[in-house]
Amino acid sequence: MKTISIIFSLIITTQITFAQSNLPTLKNSTGKLISLNEVINKNEPVIISFWATWCAPCIQELESIHEVYEDWQKESKLTLFAIAIDDTRSQGKASALAKGKGWQYEILFDQNQDLKRALNIANVPYVVAYYKGKLIYEHSGYIPGNELLMYEKIKAAIQ
Repeated sequence: MKTISIIFSLIITTQITFAQSNLPTLKNSTGKLISLNEVINKNEPVIISFWATWCAPCIQELESIHEVYEDWQKESKLTLFAIAIDDTRSQGKASALAKGKGWQYEILFDQNQDLKRALNIANVPYVVAYYKGKLIYEHSGYIPGNELLMYEKIKAAIQ
């Protein structure tokens, strides 16, 4: 059973690593194009959170991170990109929700879910963290406290 688990992990990691080389460019709320290949290869930690306006756990997780985000930025210079997978019709709703919540995250739109497919993401919320192009953390779903575990992994990676 342990061997199967290791093989499965290697397959998933290989797929994610392979997909990273050709990540799509996404638009932010002002229409500016953001290259995710450049984003994940920064010399600072980056969190990418896939979410949707209809996903209560997504919003709960982003709210939990929002409470500590400013401190995390000061301590580790990390950036969070919240990637809305809502369709084009809901883009305005996603922007309004983020603004209303006071989130300081860069909101990007994966309108055709190209990035979601490229990374083989089945469900949201789905969060990945990178440091210098290396995947250092990922989780699917949300359980309160996941964000703290993620931040511990980020701190360990940047030291």
